[in-house]
Amino acid sequence: MENTPLTQDVELTVACYNDEGPPPPYHRKNSQPNPESPGTLAIDMSGNTLVPPGESLTSPESPRRRHKSDGAIPAATLNSQPSGNNHLSPNQRKNSMFGSRSTISGIKFDDPYIEDGKCSDRTSWKTTDSDDDSSLQTKLQDESGLTLMYSKHEKLPMKDFSMEVRATMDVQNFLKKTVLILDLNKVSLDEIIDEILHKLLDSSGSKHSFDQARSALFTHDCVHQLSRTLQCTSISEGGGFDYDQNWICALASIPSIQSRHVGIARLHHPANLGTASQEVYFVIVVLTPTKEKGTKNELETGRTFATIMSDPELRMKLLEVNTEPEFKEILEAHTNALAEKQKNWASEKAMFSAEHQEQSSFRCSLFRGIREDLRRRIPVYVSDFKDGVVGNKSIQKTISTTFFLYFACLMPSIAFGVLNANNTKDQLNVEKVLYSQTFGGLVFAFFGGTPHIVLLTTAPLALYTKIIYSICQDFDIDFPAMYACVGLWNSFFLFLYSAFDLSVLMKWSTRSSEEIFALFISIAFCVDAFKDAVSNFAAHYNIPACSMTTTANSAVNYSITSNLTNSVASVVNSTAPPGGCERDVSLLYLLLLLGTLWLGVTLYNFTMTPYLNAGKRELLADYSLPVAVVIMSFFGSYIFRDVQLDSSFTPRELSLEVFKVVPFHNLSVGAVFGAMGLGFCLSLLFFMDQNISAALVNAQQNKLKKGTAYHWDLLVCGVINAVLSLLAFPWVHAALPHSPLHVRALADVEERVDQGHIYQIIVRVRETRLTAIFSHILIGLSLLILNYLAYIPTPVLYGLFLYVGVTALYGNQLFERIMLLITEQSAYPPNHYIRRVPQRTIHLFTVLQLVQLLVLCAFGFTPYPYLKMFFPVLIFTLIPLRHKVIPRLIRQKFLKAIDGH
Repeated sequence: MENTPLTQDVELTVACYNDEGPPPPYHRKNSQPNPESPGTLAIDMSGNTLVPPGESLTSPESPRRRHKSDGAIPAATLNSQPSGNNHLSPNQRKNSMFGSRSTISGIKFDDPYIEDGKCSDRTSWKTTDSDDDSSLQTKLQDESGLTLMYSKHEKLPMKDFSMEVRATMDVQNFLKKTVLILDLNKVSLDEIIDEILHKLLDSSGSKHSFDQARSALFTHDCVHQLSRTLQCTSISEGGGFDYDQNWICALASIPSIQSRHVGIARLHHPANLGTASQEVYFVIVVLTPTKEKGTKNELETGRTFATIMSDPELRMKLLEVNTEPEFKEILEAHTNALAEKQKNWASEKAMFSAEHQEQSSFRCSLFRGIREDLRRRIPVYVSDFKDGVVGNKSIQKTISTTFFLYFACLMPSIAFGVLNANNTKDQLNVEKVLYSQTFGGLVFAFFGGTPHIVLLTTAPLALYTKIIYSICQDFDIDFPAMYACVGLWNSFFLFLYSAFDLSVLMKWSTRSSEEIFALFISIAFCVDAFKDAVSNFAAHYNIPACSMTTTANSAVNYSITSNLTNSVASVVNSTAPPGGCERDVSLLYLLLLLGTLWLGVTLYNFTMTPYLNAGKRELLADYSLPVAVVIMSFFGSYIFRDVQLDSSFTPRELSLEVFKVVPFHNLSVGAVFGAMGLGFCLSLLFFMDQNISAALVNAQQNKLKKGTAYHWDLLVCGVINAVLSLLAFPWVHAALPHSPLHVRALADVEERVDQGHIYQIIVRVRETRLTAIFSHILIGLSLLILNYLAYIPTPVLYGLFLYVGVTALYGNQLFERIMLLITEQSAYPPNHYIRRVPQRTIHLFTVLQLVQLLVLCAFGFTPYPYLKMFFPVLIFTLIPLRHKVIPRLIRQKFLKAIDGH
């Protein structure tokens, strides 16, 4: 299902800092702005500047004196007038840019300390004939050069291209007489505006028009700031208020031009143009005659182009074009598409409402959810393949994401294969895990409803497998048969969940439950890595041989100082351990483990650095994981080849004997019913993990357009695991954090800056199946090179675990709020919940989430296997706990702000 039109979630902001004429349309004196109301434009109206030292204080009717470079009336002309504004007609005084809107009697708003075209620090006051003015001047006299700026926000509606004919006409006229500057190599606001104005007005041959336009566009003569700007705002993730920083539109109305002018400049490098405009690529300048009619004034014309530029996907396309004809073609096509989209939106909304009411009235229907999922996904099935190769950078993204998925799935599969082999006495080994990964990944990539979901053998599944093996050992049950029976019961319950549409229960799952579980998975990855590091140190560093070597070295040093050479040799020979001390193995292990993490995360964050250019930074970030694994494997296997690291696993020859159906006849009836209980608990783990992964993939901020398929995905996952269970192969299900990372790898992003905090907004995501298909084909081919994969050092495998766990923390709001507990308050990021929720309430909610997380960790990492059986049930209880207990402690409006999607 496509996103709703822009009028549903976007606002435009007009910032005005000027003293010109009457207020623009839609200005209501008593209106109270609401920056969070969707579908509007917001205006920031700034009034005039109080007279600074160095300027005369005259009556409100007197003309505003500006510097001659900004279109000012010469001082001689002003002084020659008998009264302040007799040189202007009443109509000119009313409409000209020199008129003042001040409501403060006797105060003239002017720019500070202008002397002969230069800014001067020396200031003085001129007296007038009015005693009141003289008194006021005495009070306002100040040599600091301070001014006052009055600003106001007011919303305006978006342009409706389907109803307002003028909007489409504006774009068509602009395309005919376009003033377009591509890749302008300027970053200064003055230079950018001057370049655009020269392109717009030089053909008229009027220097006066240029000066007037420049004066009207800027508020100050010395410190330039755009006086009237139009900017887009939107409701960001979780209900925050977010500015589009990629573009800005400057507005002005001047008396010396006869027709409207629109100019667009695309900057070669992003420019910092001030607050909420720190990453500007597009600058739009709109100039209109002062006496233009209301439908064609500067604000209405600006609304037209602002509505078009409010689409981030369009801006991404315009950044990629190389010629003006391409630019115009994309702009015209988007205008037509926007008009058609707005025209059909009302009917689509009505149809959706009717469908929703029908669903609500008919709640119990077998396979209804599956039918709806297929109705959404089948029409776009072909595009799931085309989207991976069509479009700018699509092939590059597909290749980089394929290698990312290959390493991100292969390494954990090997690691969990080794873990399963140790837990099951080699009955589940690396080869079987790779078979499962290849089969499950390819089937889901072709037939799954959400291609971004990645199936994987995970840490909870490895723990559950160990539980089943322990039960089989305690009760003398055949493990392969019991394992397969549990898997079949699990698939049976998954079929029931999907058939009866139980995935609708996930509508009660909030961001809190999803992020607690996601953070637990990240912790599990890190715990596995550090547990293996501790085991390595216990085997090679903290051993008696190293203690004996230390004693021997002390004796050697003592002997050398005593010049007893013979004694030295005898001491060394008598105390040297047979196997020798291998502390170098542990130190190299730690180096490779942390080195893989450091190199991967550094390259992943390379887009945040100023080095190289944007394309190369993005390329390094896309290949961060493969590069880290290859480089650190080279160091561990070749550079430090003298240090004998343990092999990650021992490969075996591939054999078709593993493809045998398990002997179910070895199970008793009691074992079958016992397997049903284990299968039910396992199905809860699959249900929660599959649906939480799908919810994080389909989160609103990812801007996916093709619709969800919760029920169908659950059914496909059940079929895959039923086949794997028949062969006693390891199970697979949707993986965290691999699935959200897969989405991020295929996304185009837009960087924004707010109060020094840099963050990224996803513009679009390529919804393709090719990356999962290609990566799992490579994993299948890896079975042929297991002998070479064994050379990958074990610390590099677990370094990848750390990399996945750390990068999954990006965007996890729970982790961000945990960091707030130890962050100085003045350094808090400007997130929406910080602006809307009291600080104590934020910390209280974070502590409640931490308590739930600690309980999950206590059951998930407990050394008692039978307690781990209740872990899936514990995950499911997070949902009722969030809706029944936490609202008693925190008000609902705060929960909506801090825990909304």
